[in-house]
Amino acid sequence: MLDIMQNYESIRQIIHDVTLMNNRFLNKALDGNIPATQRMLRIILNNDKIKVRKVGVQQWLQNLYGHSAQLDILAEDENGTQFNVEIQRNDEGASAKRARFYCGALDMHFLDTGEKYEALPEAYVIFITENDVLKKGWPIYNVQRCLTDNGEVFEDGSHVVYVNAACQDDTPLGRLMQDLNCKDPAKMHYKELADRVNYFKTSKEGGIYMTDIIEMYAKNYAEKVAEKVAEETAHQSNVEFAKNLLTEGMSEDFIVRTTKLSLEEVRALAAKQSA
Repeated sequence: MLDIMQNYESIRQIIHDVTLMNNRFLNKALDGNIPATQRMLRIILNNDKIKVRKVGVQQWLQNLYGHSAQLDILAEDENGTQFNVEIQRNDEGASAKRARFYCGALDMHFLDTGEKYEALPEAYVIFITENDVLKKGWPIYNVQRCLTDNGEVFEDGSHVVYVNAACQDDTPLGRLMQDLNCKDPAKMHYKELADRVNYFKTSKEGGIYMTDIIEMYAKNYAEKVAEKVAEETAHQSNVEFAKNLLTEGMSEDFIVRTTKLSLEEVRALAAKQSA
C-alpha cells in the first residue's frame, strides 16, 4: 500500500478514474453544493420548481432502540421536503426493505415530540443504482403507495425512486447518468457537476480532499495483490501435491478432485514426469 501511495503517477490515475458513482466522491461534490444538488433533483424528479435551501452529506439518523441509518446525501427544499440520495453500486444495497427502512428513519427524525402526524414533511428516498436493480429496462422507477383495488395513490407523502445509472441515453436524465459515470469533467453535460469534479481532479486545493478516496483505492489494490499472491501460493502447493500423487500412481480423476487443478494441468504434469 505504501508503494502505491508514494507513486505519483498511480495516485494521479486513481484521481482520474474515480467518478461520481463513487459515493465518497459524490459526497464531496455535493457537500454544501446547493446548485449541483438542485440540478440533480430537478432532473431526477422532472420538476424545475424544486429550490434546495440546504444540503449535507453522511448524515446520521440515530435510533436509540434499533438500527440507525447513515445517509449519503440529505437535502431540503424551501417547502421543507426532504430528499435522501443514495449511490448503490451493489444491488443488495438498494433492496425494497432498505428503502422502506430509510423512509421510516426520515419520518422518525423529522417529527418532533408532540407534533401532529400531518406535520411530517414530504420525503423522497432516491437510489441511484449502477445496475438495473428492478430489471424492467426502465431509466427510472417511481414508487408510491396506492389503493390496490383501483390504483388510486395513497397520499402519505412518502416516495421511493430508483434511478438506473446504466441507462445513459440522450435525455436530461440519461445525460445526468453519463455525468455520474464520466471520468473527465470536460466531457460532462451539466456545469454545476463538472465544475466541482474539475476542482477536485485538477486543482491543488481540491486534490487535498481526495486523500480518503486515494487511501480507499490503495487499500483495495493492496488487498487484491495479497489475494493474488495467496492464490498463486495455493496453486503452487497444489501443483507440488499433484506431482507427488502422480509419483504414487494415482489416477488423473482422483488428482483433479483432490487438488482442484484442471485435467489439462494434471496431464501436463504427468507428461513432464514421463519425459
